[in-house]
Amino acid sequence: MIVPPALRPGDTIAIIPTARAITVEELRDGIALAESWGLRVKLGAGIGRKHFQQAGTAEERAADLQAALDDHAVRAIWCARGGYGTVHLLDHLDLSAMRRDPKWIVGFSDITVLHNALHNIGIASLHAQMPFHIGGKTEECRETLRAALFGEMYGVASGEWRVTGPDGPPLATRHSILATPRVGQCEGVLVGGNLSLLYALRGTPYDIDPRGKILFIEDLDELLYHMDRMVQNLRLAGWFKDLIGLIVGGMSDMHDKNPDDPFGKAAERIIVDALGHTRYPVCFGFPAGHIDDNRALIFGLPARLTVTEDAATLTYDVPTRV
Repeated sequence: MIVPPALRPGDTIAIIPTARAITVEELRDGIALAESWGLRVKLGAGIGRKHFQQAGTAEERAADLQAALDDHAVRAIWCARGGYGTVHLLDHLDLSAMRRDPKWIVGFSDITVLHNALHNIGIASLHAQMPFHIGGKTEECRETLRAALFGEMYGVASGEWRVTGPDGPPLATRHSILATPRVGQCEGVLVGGNLSLLYALRGTPYDIDPRGKILFIEDLDELLYHMDRMVQNLRLAGWFKDLIGLIVGGMSDMHDKNPDDPFGKAAERIIVDALGHTRYPVCFGFPAGHIDDNRALIFGLPARLTVTEDAATLTYDVPTRV
């Protein structure tokens, strides 16, 4: 797996809208944050552009992203926001540039499309908060993103947040679990992202193989029976059978179409029932996803997941600085 180089003050980060339209004003907090880290911000041509819901046609958005991929001066690409539409870009992108000149691609939710594509060509990527709405997120959310981008080790222990330099403790995320965990420890590569997108990419060249890996999933605003349909697809495909660990992040605003005629299972119960007789560690309520405390996760790197009765810790053995 190729790990993009750590950023340094003075490096350029490009903000690129790959899906929904967005204005410069909506990016103010993200721009200010990146500049406070000593980075130069380059705005993609699609900022302020609108084609129905999207920041331009598929061809325009792909050209915007490709320009950043091909620009050696750009050392990281921060996807502006999610929504829907990144999948339209895949037919128009040449991701081979990333093998010649790797750089961090950062985002979550709809950006799962890019995480999958990058994983399949051996490039690590950052599942982390985008600049849109970042001002309303937790300090831990912002700091884990900064630490990951700059190759610093970071961790949370006993409720006390800390960031250290590259010689400090291993990168870790620790958080209280919101549902009954399955305790244990495992080691493997971390993959995953938004459940809806993982499901949508099944059977395509951008599907991923989770066997022998730690899977992370999260989602937002889905009908519970829709979620069950997606989870059953993964179950029938053998995804849960051959994992070595499962991390469930925010399952936010999951709901019934008609509260008077409920599906009968909460999001966590849907997942637990799909796991069957598997025995690997599982945790719920991990601090990542469509929640205020959306901490940065590195996809594609070996990690150690430790789950106890009241906490889960994800530790990366491979430093981000190269």
